[in-house]
Amino acid sequence: MAKLKNLAKVVRSKNAGPFEITFDIMFAEVGVYKRVKDSGILTPQLICKLYNVQPSDIVICMFFDPALAFKFTLKRIGNSAQGSIGERDTFGAQQHAPLLEIEIP
Repeated sequence: MAKLKNLAKVVRSKNAGPFEITFDIMFAEVGVYKRVKDSGILTPQLICKLYNVQPSDIVICMFFDPALAFKFTLKRIGNSAQGSIGERDTFGAQQHAPLLEIEIP
């Protein structure tokens, strides 16, 4: 088992417009990317559990082979707009932390 933070070259989240936050997990090596992809761990069900969202809150969730990457985009929590009252992270740059500890066989 290895933690995703030790396998990925980049794990990040960022603003994707006023109503969405996007997440990227990128790998430097094809073998590591295939290991993660073939594990079946990164799924919409896991994203829902980690971020306490419903499947309908996931805009996209996919592996992108040409970039050796996994990407997903979520609607902002509560479907509130960027910078609205109670919004916690206007740039979306601090939302990737739950991904770091995912265990990959």
